[in-house]
Amino acid sequence: MAMVSKTRNMIEGLVRDGSFKWLIKNRSPFDDDFEEMGRSPSAGRNWMPELSPVANAVVRRCSKILGISTSQLRENFDQEASDSIKQPSQYAQNFLEYCCFRALALSTQVTGYLEDKRFRRLTFDMMLAWEFSAATSQMDEDATVGLEAFSRVAPAVPIIANVIVSDNLFEVLTASTGGRLYFSIYEKYLNGLERAIRKLKTQSESSLLSSLRSGRGEKILEVDGTVTSQPILQHVGISTWPGRLTLTDHALYFEALRVVSYDKAKIYDLSDDLKQVVKPELTGPWGTRLFDKAVFYKSISLSEPVVMEFPELKGHTRRDYWLAIIREILYVHRFIQKFQLTGVERDEALLKAILGILRVQALKELSSTVPLCCEALLMFNVCDQLPGGDLILETLATMSTSRELEQSNNSISGGGMYSISALAMASNLGFVFGTSSNVSNEAGLVVGEITVGEMTSLEKAVKESRSSHKKVVLAQATVNGVKVDGIDTNLAVMKELLFPVTELGKQIISLACWEEPMKSFVSCLAFTYIICRGWLSYAFSLLLIFFAVFMVITRCCSQGGPVDELKVVAPPAMNTMEQLLAVQNAISQAEEFIQDGNIVLLKLRGLLLSIFPQASEKFAIALLAVALFMAFVPSKYIILMAFLEAFTRYSPLRRASTEKWTRRFREWWFSIPAAPVVLERPIEDKKRR
Repeated sequence: MAMVSKTRNMIEGLVRDGSFKWLIKNRSPFDDDFEEMGRSPSAGRNWMPELSPVANAVVRRCSKILGISTSQLRENFDQEASDSIKQPSQYAQNFLEYCCFRALALSTQVTGYLEDKRFRRLTFDMMLAWEFSAATSQMDEDATVGLEAFSRVAPAVPIIANVIVSDNLFEVLTASTGGRLYFSIYEKYLNGLERAIRKLKTQSESSLLSSLRSGRGEKILEVDGTVTSQPILQHVGISTWPGRLTLTDHALYFEALRVVSYDKAKIYDLSDDLKQVVKPELTGPWGTRLFDKAVFYKSISLSEPVVMEFPELKGHTRRDYWLAIIREILYVHRFIQKFQLTGVERDEALLKAILGILRVQALKELSSTVPLCCEALLMFNVCDQLPGGDLILETLATMSTSRELEQSNNSISGGGMYSISALAMASNLGFVFGTSSNVSNEAGLVVGEITVGEMTSLEKAVKESRSSHKKVVLAQATVNGVKVDGIDTNLAVMKELLFPVTELGKQIISLACWEEPMKSFVSCLAFTYIICRGWLSYAFSLLLIFFAVFMVITRCCSQGGPVDELKVVAPPAMNTMEQLLAVQNAISQAEEFIQDGNIVLLKLRGLLLSIFPQASEKFAIALLAVALFMAFVPSKYIILMAFLEAFTRYSPLRRASTEKWTRRFREWWFSIPAAPVVLERPIEDKKRR
């Protein structure tokens, strides 16, 4: 009792002296909590000395939401948590997470909870309490939230954030505040989310395309092209039509604009496996490729591809937004098909993609002047780009299909070791989602993405993928730094890089040409002995070992030292005319090379089809002889004879005969006519763009 009385007196003294005014310059949102705690007789029993005053206030709010005392919450935590979570060093913070997850699971069961200002303040204060949970921590006067706290608490409410994209989302929210999240920006973001949800509900309940959407219960995610100043142009072949573009969670619809109404909608399906290709495209007048403002769509159900153009004066942010959300729907359906998700698991995956698009729409309103990288805010787009993104999706599918009924049901209804799933809170956002007949009961089968005091397998996969992505970014920065302009400059760099290879090639050619007979004779004997003993595999292995040892020695010798830069002598600068002549010369050489290749192929065609019987007979006899030789002679001797033939061809003993047989072969090859070719050109090519 003495301890309880002492704690209560301490709280009353802090409140009376205004010692909590450091939280915010004027009045902190926690002041009411502290004053109430100071007046409460049970404040001493419920106060946790391991937690900071802010964390204690949040725990008290959670207990009031749940309708049980803090001491009872602590007893429940001790019963449900494993021993690893109850370690003294992390006990207080893990207990705080437990209280937050349980309170959020209950708060999100109230219809329209996102509109409640108390709920918004509660979630932000939970982040503050998590970041400043220790009793010794000091919160700054601005009361802002960092990345780690946001990524830990915000995904507990799936509409606010997602484990996979939480870091990118936080970067956008704090782009103008130096990496710290203020409540004012956070509240604007939630306001944008509320408007996006209301827009989704209104559009989905409207009569727009209702006859086409009703079969699968499709939700309308975005509509564009209804404003004259921002048209949508559809290009098919040489025809172009303005119209209205609608994206649902299953398909893309385009309605061509007529005089006073819209034509029948064309459906471009995104849910079935039609080998769809969606990518950015260039458009322009008369088929030119000038403006990067379009989306290319192709599938096996279409006779020719379709291009959707999004005209705007500057940039291509409008096109980028549509490209990202179209791909998000396409990728989520590929994810569903790949892992064969059905029922609740399928609805859960589809809802996550929809929530991601809603978040992007909210952020567009928040940062209308700054272009958004929409792909970085959509989880299935991110998984498509991140290294190891396939492992993230595999982990996500495993978590979705796991049927741990007792654990997950407890996590939703009674326990609090897991955050709530996206599907469990969908109906409370103001719209019904999913085709399952009993979604509310089945939603408990899906476990949330974060767990109290531990990293889930999904979080581990995301963390590893982000680490790999950082390495890729650093490597790509070096790649961009060494790129040079100009054909001549790039050729000079390549020549310098291939210098050791070219020198080695010159030495091998010198040996093969017997320019120094003694060296060539010794090399011939050595390679002949290796081939006869069957040591080729060992020689190749020894070569690989040499490279590995060389790399290790180089690393040890140059550890901590500067990296040796490749020094290249830049070629003299060329003016525009010289560059054009160089390009023309390169094109002529490439054309000549292609012509020579076509002639070789046409001659071979003539030989194989016996268009010229006399030459074909000799060729067939030669092939038969080679086939019999390879069938009856061991491979070791074939390799030996091939080596001796190639290496001793220009030796003093064989030089004269080699020149003679080479001349005969060239004469025979030049005597073979090429197979005839007829070029047929279409009379009219209407489809050419």
